Amino acid sequence: MKQITLFLICLIVLSCASKQNTDDQTAEKRQFLAEKNPVDIMVLKRSTFQKELVSNGKLKARSKSVLKFSAGEELVELNVKNGERVHAGQVIARLRQDKLLQQLEQAKVALEQTRFELQDLLIGQNYSLADSAKIPKKTYETVCVQSGYSAARSRLAAARLDYAATELKAPFSGIIAGLKYKLHEQVSSGSEFCTLIDNSLFEVEFPVLEPELNDVSVGKEVKVIPFSMRDKMFKGRITEINPMVDENGMIQLKATLGQAGQLMDGMNVQVLVENAVAAQLVVPKPAVVLRDNQEVLFKIVGGKAYWTYIQTLFENSESYAVIAHPEKGATLEPGDTVIVSGNLNLAHESEIVVK
Repeated sequence: MKQITLFLICLIVLSCASKQNTDDQTAEKRQFLAEKNPVDIMVLKRSTFQKELVSNGKLKARSKSVLKFSAGEELVELNVKNGERVHAGQVIARLRQDKLLQQLEQAKVALEQTRFELQDLLIGQNYSLADSAKIPKKTYETVCVQSGYSAARSRLAAARLDYAATELKAPFSGIIAGLKYKLHEQVSSGSEFCTLIDNSLFEVEFPVLEPELNDVSVGKEVKVIPFSMRDKMFKGRITEINPMVDENGMIQLKATLGQAGQLMDGMNVQVLVENAVAAQLVVPKPAVVLRDNQEVLFKIVGGKAYWTYIQTLFENSESYAVIAHPEKGATLEPGDTVIVSGNLNLAHESEIVVK
């Protein structure tokens, strides 16, 4: 008898607890359904959409030269450092010159000595060196060889070139890069001394897919964003389209940038090519969310949010051009009010309030 009584008491307690839980859940659900979801909205209208072709590329300086000494000697003068700007014709560095200067002076003396011998040979043929323009060419060339004057003149020219080779000058204005040598180090003939980069003008090389060829043309503007400076954007124009498709279905393009600013040779960049598409329904990217793995916009009707299946036709970094999904029976027209933020947790027929 006691066991039966105890069993009945347990049933009564469990029944009361279950009823309490059900009442609590119902209250929470009603509270959730009654909750207003704050959202931002926009009214759809047709406008021009800036379709973006996105590619990755690499910057290259239009003028870039690896500078070398053609002579090998001790480095005795260094006037630059990496990152320093130089002007065309400025002396970058000098090698030790005393030996080559001595050779140059000896070559000058040797030439003067052969000049006397040349004069004697010409007098012997009734000519004067002062009248060399009147001497038959073949005769003059013969006596120049016989006197050793031609050989001495060649040696002097070579000595002057060797002496000049101890001095390294900037062939154009730019900045110094890749300099590794220090004063009094031995520089080898033909070794790379430094690189001169003209950073006032850059090219960017980038590929596009074969189907995207219609979206590009010579002269078209591009936007270039360095990966290391996402807040910076530089403008340029396409200057070259390689008329050949590679094995990956890509076509290589080049564009020249205007003001280079802080750009560096070899930088990796993102390249954007925009094309205007008229009469599109344009929404910001946050307006489009996924429901049941489908792209959805929320339309507002009577203070409630109704999801509308859509398709995105084009996209750029900020927006989509959209249409109603043709196979879902959805509608989307200019004048419809859609939600552009606060839509992540919305369900179909959720009540909303505009911020």
